[in-house]
Amino acid sequence: MSVLATLLQATTAEPLPDEAAAQSVELAADAAQAAAAPAAGANLDLLHLVLHASIPVQLVMLVLLLASIASWVIIFRKKRMLDRAAKEADRFEEKFWSGVDLGKLYSSASERNREVEGLESIFEAGFREYSRGRQRIGGDGRAQLEGAQRGMRVASSRELDGLEHNLEFLANVGSIAPYVGLLGTVWGIMIAFQGLANVKEATIASVAPGISEALIATAMGLFAAIPAVWAYNRFATRVERIAGRYDAFSDEFSSILERQATTGEA
Repeated sequence: MSVLATLLQATTAEPLPDEAAAQSVELAADAAQAAAAPAAGANLDLLHLVLHASIPVQLVMLVLLLASIASWVIIFRKKRMLDRAAKEADRFEEKFWSGVDLGKLYSSASERNREVEGLESIFEAGFREYSRGRQRIGGDGRAQLEGAQRGMRVASSRELDGLEHNLEFLANVGSIAPYVGLLGTVWGIMIAFQGLANVKEATIASVAPGISEALIATAMGLFAAIPAVWAYNRFATRVERIAGRYDAFSDEFSSILERQATTGEA
């Protein structure tokens, strides 16, 4: 009987490897699903999140999108303007210090149907006021010099105003856009949690879509703000450098006019 019992126990124990294999297959399938879940979640459909966001959040996104487009338009235009101003300053300084007669240089700058800008505009304004002062005041050199300096200051201020135009908009976008995006995010999260009132069992899966839609607003706010802040700092520095060149030229040209007023040269 003991031998028979031993054989029966061996017979009933044979299916165990099959059961272990089935369990290992199930564990492998669960592991595969767990590994595939992050990969599937990594593919975010941004357009789907934007289109299915609430109306207030979509309005915030629209405002940020328009602000970003306007910022990039200003960035490209301002870069071309500052590059042109720097090249014009180099060109005119080279001509001015080449020893050319100031009267001929003024005649070239004051030609009709020709728009002057930058250093040439400052020179033209200063020499025009100086010439008028000589004709009107005669030998009063100090009054002639003050008139020329006043004309150069006005022209320099006008040129710098043109270079600084729209920089304030970049500064505003850079400082306000993140808060506008945060407003859209807070509103979206409020709506997402409000929807949990009608749900018996609140889970992360029921809240995650609404929060993801809301966080897009913050991302768009940063996308609009970062280039605007960088461009504002970059362009403001370049404008300061050009303003320094304008001031230096005005001082040097004033010295030349002062010598001419003292010696009585034309």
